Amino acid sequence: MEIGKKTWVFSDGDLPPHGDSEPFGHEALMIVNNGEKDATIKLTILFDDKDPHEGITLHVPARRVNCFRMDMPLGDEGFQLGPGQTATILESDVPVVAVYGRLDRRKDMAYYPVQGYSC
Repeated sequence: MEIGKKTWVFSDGDLPPHGDSEPFGHEALMIVNNGEKDATIKLTILFDDKDPHEGITLHVPARRVNCFRMDMPLGDEGFQLGPGQTATILESDVPVVAVYGRLDRRKDMAYYPVQGYSC
């Protein structure tokens, strides 16, 4: 059974800055590929203060889940995202399910998903 969509948009990215000894938190993109074919995924990152960064390539094997930390180098090119407001557009060659999550260590620790839009 085919599960998922090929296009996802997460409009509320806000990677927290580093604190004195560790990051104040992190964000992650979790992608489920329940299909029989490996997924090749292209990300476009939109910023509030500069032009988009396009073509970040991720891979998720068939029948697997991968978690991509947004504060670590991303994709084949090792793109490094800095702190601040972003949006992420995910385009996959096969249907996938994607969730964007945030760990916030400021004040009280919380982890929560960011609602995505798929089509």
